[in-house]
Amino acid sequence: MIDIVTLDEHFIVVNKPSCLLSVPGRGPDKQDCLSARVQREFPDALTVHRLDMETSGLMVFARGIDAQRALGRAFEQRLVRKRYEAIIDGLLATDTGTVDLPLICDWPNRPRQMVSHELGKPSITHFAVIARDRQLVRTRVSLMPVTGRSHQLRVHMAALGHPIVGDSLYAATPPAPGERLLLHAAELSFPHPRTGEAVTVRSAVPF
Repeated sequence: MIDIVTLDEHFIVVNKPSCLLSVPGRGPDKQDCLSARVQREFPDALTVHRLDMETSGLMVFARGIDAQRALGRAFEQRLVRKRYEAIIDGLLATDTGTVDLPLICDWPNRPRQMVSHELGKPSITHFAVIARDRQLVRTRVSLMPVTGRSHQLRVHMAALGHPIVGDSLYAATPPAPGERLLLHAAELSFPHPRTGEAVTVRSAVPF
């Protein structure tokens, strides 16, 4: 069963649950994924982008190769706008800001990524505080990535000293059993692959 948010002749937007792969991984135990589930119902669906396995929220699939090319160009040209919602540890001091820290894969510890000013690729994330929970000492934030590096939001928040709650890779203490990563792709805007008109899709945050 897939959670279809928007269905169009040229694309499909679905909600990915947390702890489901976006695309198949290596090995027979990693073949169940969102792309396979979508393609079982819509054989013309093609992958355009990915979310981390632990991240939930909106993913767009192209319907057909022409739509895939158009949406792929939109991602490459940064015409796609993404807004995530997360809960981070600690009380963020500023209401808005930008993290500009280059990232590269930490090969000995992959899939971890790390900040590297010498070798990293440019990585930029804008953030804005939604609410501060002084009792739990946590902050709910909107995260707007300009670039789309692997684990970008997770590394950038950890680099600020405020890792995302439930992060098994970058938090100082491991999450409790059954605790998910509190990161959700809540809003996605992109040009329609045929008409070029702006399409904006939103998803309710499940935490």
